Amino acid sequence: MKRLFLGLLVAVAVLSSARDRARVPAAQHGKYLIVLQTGKETHEGLARALHALLYARELREHGHDAVLVFDGAGTEWAEEWTNPSSQHKLAPMYRELSKQGLTNVICDFCANAFAVKQSLQERRVPLAAEYDGHPSIAKWADRGYRIIIL
Repeated sequence: MKRLFLGLLVAVAVLSSARDRARVPAAQHGKYLIVLQTGKETHEGLARALHALLYARELREHGHDAVLVFDGAGTEWAEEWTNPSSQHKLAPMYRELSKQGLTNVICDFCANAFAVKQSLQERRVPLAAEYDGHPSIAKWADRGYRIIIL
């Protein structure tokens, strides 16, 4: 009798644990801030830019909130992809994500430092300068975003 009781207790605990694990992912939709800091001059930069877009797309497909920040040399990618005449192979992927409502944050200070600010302003692309001329990372962390830096 004691064995049967212990067996039932273990079965209930396992089923309860499995049920709770199954519930958690569906109930929690994460928030992710993807910071692209690499420029266009290297093959590695292209790989990081591609992965920033892939991560944003996959996270959104799974119901998560994804925000893409262009910081440092990454502002070069923002300038490239927001150019309506860009023929860059990643531009269509960026445009599709933008149509789906992907939030973009572009560093004002870095856009100036990497000589792309004027063209971004001419296209009326908003620039962020919340913390010493840069986007505020703390603002997103305070909102519960997990930060991924590429």
